[in-house]
Amino acid sequence: MSDKYPKLLEFEGLWQLSRAIEDMRGPGSGQFEGIARFNADGAGLAYAEEGRLTLAGQAPVTATRRYLWRPGGDGGISVLFEDGRPFHRIWPGRLMPDDTHVCTPDLYHVAYDFRGWPAWSATWRVVGPRKDYRMVSRYRRG
Repeated sequence: MSDKYPKLLEFEGLWQLSRAIEDMRGPGSGQFEGIARFNADGAGLAYAEEGRLTLAGQAPVTATRRYLWRPGGDGGISVLFEDGRPFHRIWPGRLMPDDTHVCTPDLYHVAYDFRGWPAWSATWRVVGPRKDYRMVSRYRRG
């Protein structure tokens, strides 16, 4: 990766978001199409996404997510749940920026790819007693 990698405030603004969800336990899959918006909130960025989620065998629904993105102090980015609880960290300058979040009994692992910045992606692998899926989210400026 080059020396040019995104800093926290470079995410600010509107992004087109496309997400593919693959159920590893069966034929089920899903797709999300929508937008993600990063707004400055005085302490970093507030992340909000909204779009249409279509899961195999189900009617499409409107889906939303909200997170807080904060400076990590070491060049990283701390991603928090909307209520301020820690979720995971991002180190955009790393060759392979990834992290893990444990929500017992489930394990969430994310790998970010900023090599095509300003286009970027986040790939989640989630496993647990009732979960086993891969989710790839692709972002591009809106």
